[in-house]
Amino acid sequence: MVNNQIEDFLHYLKFERRYSAHTVKAYQTDLEQYCAYLLQDFQIDAPGIATHFHLRSWLAGIKGDDQSARTINRKISSLNVFYKYLLRNGHISKNPVSRLHAMKLPERLPYWLKEQETQHLLDDIQFEEGFKGFTDRLICELLYATGMRRSELLGLKVQNIEWSLKQIRVLGKGNKERLIPVSESLLDTMRHYLEAKKEIPDADTELLLILDTGDPLYAGYVYRIVKLYLTTVTTLHKKSPHVMRHTFATHLLNNGANIQAIKDLLGHSSLAATQIYTHSNIDKLKQIHQLNHPRA
Repeated sequence: MVNNQIEDFLHYLKFERRYSAHTVKAYQTDLEQYCAYLLQDFQIDAPGIATHFHLRSWLAGIKGDDQSARTINRKISSLNVFYKYLLRNGHISKNPVSRLHAMKLPERLPYWLKEQETQHLLDDIQFEEGFKGFTDRLICELLYATGMRRSELLGLKVQNIEWSLKQIRVLGKGNKERLIPVSESLLDTMRHYLEAKKEIPDADTELLLILDTGDPLYAGYVYRIVKLYLTTVTTLHKKSPHVMRHTFATHLLNNGANIQAIKDLLGHSSLAATQIYTHSNIDKLKQIHQLNHPRA
């Protein structure tokens, strides 16, 4: 029964909620660990029988294994979505997760590039010659110019570019679509890229970005390329595609963009996720105050 319920739930996440394969796998791992614990420690073979007590016992064991608060909260979230699914489909009469509270997380500020570092990356750094270098540079430019997530970049299709309107349609989390404006110079770069792409044998014509073999990009490639080139312009400890997304948002905010507009451009479901960027703006204001106010 447990396996069938998990399989049905994962099918629901994948095909009805349109969650990514990575997210679905994370849910599967959490649920399989939880069900294995119920069976081994309490001989419970169906999650509907488990109570708040069993949940707390499992989470206490995880905490004792020095799992981070963020990992524990993710597992609570996985179970909550799973039990809500069982409740909605009549398999249980109440959700035992409803009595649990997420652990408080330490404040974690985003990493971002300074504006001169981004300018150096896109204007001065010499990328590799040929189509591969063209692809690598366009990866970096698109991530910074649009704030797209890596998964959104990988799924970006040629048909998503609205040339005359100077915007890109991006399919984000939860299958939600948003529009991101782009500059004429970036559009020109993409036009030239598509021309160069015609010279690649058996190139994927649906997706915008491809490898020099003609195959679609993959997540590891994008991460490796971004890390490689960020290393040449910054000493930040973290160097990843998500740093480019943070940089996009931070530079917008520092140059006067409205927080609501940034939320919409990033595709956040609520302002709470976007508020983290206000910390960087406050730090900048403090520096300006200290440098310029007579009584600072």
